[in-house]
Amino acid sequence: MARVIINGDDFGMNERCSKAIALAIEKGLITDTTVMTNGEWFDEALTLARDNGFADRLGIHLNLTEGKPLTEAICRYPDFVTNGAFNKGAMRLDRELTDDEYKAVYAELNAQINRLKAADIPITHADSHHYIHNSLYLLPVVAQVCKAHGIRKIRLQRDLAPVSEAVRAEISAYHHALHLSGFITTDHFGRPEDIHDRDIPDCTELLVHPDFDRNGKLIDRRGMSDGYPVGDSLPDIGRLNGVELISYSVLK
Repeated sequence: MARVIINGDDFGMNERCSKAIALAIEKGLITDTTVMTNGEWFDEALTLARDNGFADRLGIHLNLTEGKPLTEAICRYPDFVTNGAFNKGAMRLDRELTDDEYKAVYAELNAQINRLKAADIPITHADSHHYIHNSLYLLPVVAQVCKAHGIRKIRLQRDLAPVSEAVRAEISAYHHALHLSGFITTDHFGRPEDIHDRDIPDCTELLVHPDFDRNGKLIDRRGMSDGYPVGDSLPDIGRLNGVELISYSVLK
């Protein structure tokens, strides 16, 4: 039996995707979600989680690439912020942070975690928007802030996708570094398309982005077209033979 976690990213980013995540949990299509605490629908999303009984399945979706930061210091650094909003520079970072940048990034991520903790939410795990915690240059600060808050479970790099041997070696080294740092992880991580025509390995996390398309259909968002989300139907992984859906809260 393959134990599988299905995480819906971006809870709190906006009303549409937050309601889609709540519906996906209700339907058993996802097991967990991670909260974007600088999202425009943060407060309403937490109310939705409490009212629908899944406030114990919330992780933190650390974000340096979209929306407005919660702190001022990081706004001084154009590689991260332009005109008061994140500019996706963290996705392209190819150098070590300066000491001052490190402190500013730490302060921002710390503020994002504190906002969720202040809402009396027990944070089950961590991941990040646009995979910024997978960056060699950002992992140290992400690891430090997670440890400071007692967040012990974190998402891996995407090892189920077809990649070269060189990239697979880099992924393996990254996973080894997480474990040496004391983090608990699944054994594998990927997207639903990574498990087509193959058995799902035990202890796997799959990432989806629940949303509604222009017709109100629940989908796994892959992009936007004319202001509306586009993607495939959200898969029902739990109905596959040999799969047991579990939550991050029980991962050991």
